[in-house]
Amino acid sequence: MKKTKETNELKKQINEKHILQWHPAFYAGIQIELEDDADKLTFIREYPLATKPILIDVLIIKKNTEDKIKKNIGNIFRKHNIVEYKSPRDYLSIDDFYKVYAYTCYYISSSKKVNGISADEVTITFVSFRYPDKMLKLLKQDRGLEIKKVDKGIYYILGDSFPMQLIVTKKLSPDNNFWLSCLTNDLKGHSIIDKISSEYRKHRRDELYKSVMNIIVRANKEQFEEEKNMCEAILELFQDEVDIATKKAREEGRSEGRNEGRSEGRSEGRGEGISEAVVMLLANYGTVTTSLTEKIGEEKDITVLKSWVNLAAGVSSIEEFEDRMYE
Repeated sequence: MKKTKETNELKKQINEKHILQWHPAFYAGIQIELEDDADKLTFIREYPLATKPILIDVLIIKKNTEDKIKKNIGNIFRKHNIVEYKSPRDYLSIDDFYKVYAYTCYYISSSKKVNGISADEVTITFVSFRYPDKMLKLLKQDRGLEIKKVDKGIYYILGDSFPMQLIVTKKLSPDNNFWLSCLTNDLKGHSIIDKISSEYRKHRRDELYKSVMNIIVRANKEQFEEEKNMCEAILELFQDEVDIATKKAREEGRSEGRNEGRSEGRSEGRGEGISEAVVMLLANYGTVTTSLTEKIGEEKDITVLKSWVNLAAGVSSIEEFEDRMYE
């Protein structure tokens, strides 16, 4: 019995790693956090350090070195700012520290001209869900570095030639760093679910917020199911598509002269919008075939379509969705 339970837990973790793409959401989330200073910064995702895939998670370049960044996570920034991100399922180790340190040195040396990037213009930011006790203990012990807390969830690593900071998303203040603090698979409580939904509705046409909200909902599927309707939470991500499809179907109903065009159009349009949401969710796993797209689009039963939204958010592949869609 114990072995079976452990096996199921392992499968769950493997599936979650396969399904949830945390890094794109973090890339969106850090831009949201720094949106008040966005005009001063350039964001580059997975910056390539060489022709082979040596990638920095996020590179943030300050456009004008004299500009002051108002957001707390950006106070440390200089001209070139290298960011390493670890998802809630991962952790920061001492090996990660030295890898990022090496990448930073490589980044400096990769300039097209000698000393094109000055070392005193570079900072390093480590972002982790948990406080990395072992890594920090070794940094103190082996390198004589010191850790200074400067804000909730924000720590400066002092004593190195590179200014460095550690951001622990689990400890961030929701008042100051709301979206990064919500990048977790362990949301708890009715109030936080309501606040996330409320905050998202203010920005639902913004692709950055949609990316973050997508991963939050899917990573906390059980919590959303307990606190509110999971399907409706996901459909909030695709409300624009639902609205457009509803309007289109209603107008088509009117043009055909049907007295019932308004009500039928609304129903058909909502169904089309939900169908699009299902296809968009499945697209996270690969290319959705024309035949499957048509099969989803042909379904008119709203209840069935909503069940497919939940299914698409929980499977690990398109093939699994097809196998289970008529269970």
